[in-house]
Amino acid sequence: MKLSSYAVGDWHQSTDDGTLVADAVYGQPVVHVSSKGLDFGAMVEYARKIGSPNLQRYTFHERAAMLRALAQYLTERKEGFYQLSFKTGSTRRDGWVDIDGGIGTFFSYSSLARRELPNERFLVEDDPQTLSKQGSFLGRHLLVPREGVAVHINAFNFPVWGMMEKLAPGLIAGVPAIVKPATQTAYLTEAVFRTMIESGILPEGALQLVCGSTGDLLEHLGEQDCVTFTGSASTGRKLKIHPNLIAHSVPFNMEADSLNCSILGQTVEPGDDEFDLFIKEVTDEMTVKAGQKCTAIRRVMVPRNKVEAVLEALKNRLSKVVLGDPHREEVRMGPLVGASQRDEVAAVVQQLRQDCEVVYQGEADLLGGDWEKGGFMPPTLLYSNQPWDSGAHDLEPFGPVATVMPYESLVEAVALARRGKGSLVGSVVTHNRQEARILFFGCATHHGRMLILNRENARESTGHGAPLPLLVHGGPGRAGAGEELGGVRGIKHYMQRCAVQADPTTLSVLSNEYVRGAEVSEDLVHPFRKYFEELEIGESLLTHRRTVTEADLVNFANLTGDYFYAHVDEIGARDSIFGKRVAHGYFLIAAAAGLFVSPAPGPVLANYGLENLRFIEPVGIGDTIQARLTVKSKTAKDPRPGERLAGVVEWDVQITNQEGKTVALYSILTLVERRLERAPQA
Repeated sequence: MKLSSYAVGDWHQSTDDGTLVADAVYGQPVVHVSSKGLDFGAMVEYARKIGSPNLQRYTFHERAAMLRALAQYLTERKEGFYQLSFKTGSTRRDGWVDIDGGIGTFFSYSSLARRELPNERFLVEDDPQTLSKQGSFLGRHLLVPREGVAVHINAFNFPVWGMMEKLAPGLIAGVPAIVKPATQTAYLTEAVFRTMIESGILPEGALQLVCGSTGDLLEHLGEQDCVTFTGSASTGRKLKIHPNLIAHSVPFNMEADSLNCSILGQTVEPGDDEFDLFIKEVTDEMTVKAGQKCTAIRRVMVPRNKVEAVLEALKNRLSKVVLGDPHREEVRMGPLVGASQRDEVAAVVQQLRQDCEVVYQGEADLLGGDWEKGGFMPPTLLYSNQPWDSGAHDLEPFGPVATVMPYESLVEAVALARRGKGSLVGSVVTHNRQEARILFFGCATHHGRMLILNRENARESTGHGAPLPLLVHGGPGRAGAGEELGGVRGIKHYMQRCAVQADPTTLSVLSNEYVRGAEVSEDLVHPFRKYFEELEIGESLLTHRRTVTEADLVNFANLTGDYFYAHVDEIGARDSIFGKRVAHGYFLIAAAAGLFVSPAPGPVLANYGLENLRFIEPVGIGDTIQARLTVKSKTAKDPRPGERLAGVVEWDVQITNQEGKTVALYSILTLVERRLERAPQA
């Protein structure tokens, strides 16, 4: 059987047999993989001319809805993916990390986009910056999707999650993708990819798949394209310096395998919760996916006086790990991805033995599977008595192998952690907060992520080796110096940031968001009497005026219990920074609401929140205030079952005094009823 690629809107089989891929458990043939015959130039052009316009005609929220629908579609069919996953050597637990974890990333980014991004095709990144004295010249950063293709080159260890963690932010951004999975597990990637295409949820050209070599694909990329890579540091470096990528300054994001560490705190004693957590975490990271994780613990750092206790506890726990056919429920660890990978890991272990001692190697008994033809390797624990001279800081056995190394002080523990020359993740296991602080700040410069694990977060912790969609996945130095995921940060990787300089009104038109100082429009109809669709950006209400009296201050103080001296103590206030009694800041907000609210029932359903409050000038007794309420932005809200159709309207509020000086600025959010089934597009 030949594995197909998906290019220019159709499935293609290679013109030769290519590489024969065997299953990891019994070494039986699964599929032939080759990309020969693909026109990579045509694939790139198809993505640019068809995929990019098709995706970018939708807003962030609409693309998020597609991602959610796709995740639901895959969830309903995931059992078939698990059956294929067993062939890669993954147990059910391993498959859950890969398959459900990948689908979960789609769900997560879908929710993130609807929650934190506007219902637009572009992203406004920050507040306007005043570039002139009178405020007629402003600057702001806007992000727009790149008009090229994202090429995703993935590693063999996570054929599903590895693809989907890159696709999720890229598709939300509006950038089509060409996915290139590792050959050894491409059959699982292809099955999930085929299901996504069959769903018909994504527009034409959004996705393409290369099973086999990338050929001359990188030769066809240009300045609007980007490349993301996960795999070995050596392969990543070779791709990163590809002449065409350098010539066109093609962004290259690299996430490489690293020598991650876990540090047991000096204050932790055998019998403590943290000691048991440490042993469990190291064991899990050695055995989940048979240690084939870019985030797995390779270096285990332990206070020298606790080495013996740690080694005995690890040996005891590792001895209970059952190897064999991952189809079987009692099996805790399957094989590596293949016999060749097992041989590579064994060769690295042999090199490490030059200065490390093998203190534990699991039994060779299997509960199903073929020891010779499959990729089985028992958990292997090494000990380096002289950690500064250990090859474990330079050589990575990408399998169920870890090296225990002692440290004498926290300073030495930090220095040993840094010897990894850049890691994706490190962990510190301690309940002592000062110890955690020293270790975190000592290690932070050399790690992309740090887990501080203790008895209080253990129950809900996702563990050392689990990247999360909302946090950055990547690391400096050896780890590739790239970033993936990270919430909205991951989406921005696929967008171009452009600084725009303009007058306030033009900037409002470009950003589809009211900017203070821009032209406003006023209507005889109060804005709170209008439905969501009827409100326009820049629509404004200037209220009547109100003079602040001493009775206002006294009554507000009595109502709230806020008797702060600056409001109620004439003598104390005279010596304050104000020189007189002033109104409560929150009185001003309440009074402003009284000025601009239309009290009768209408389209405004609820107050949704208040943001960015600033008190600029004090307001004293006898001062007169006035408020201006302006529609700043609008976001249609997806209704939950039984909810009324509504959207969130952000209103800019500016309170001024009798001299026209601004005394307070803030934004309020209101839930406003929608008349239409769908809000009109900008």
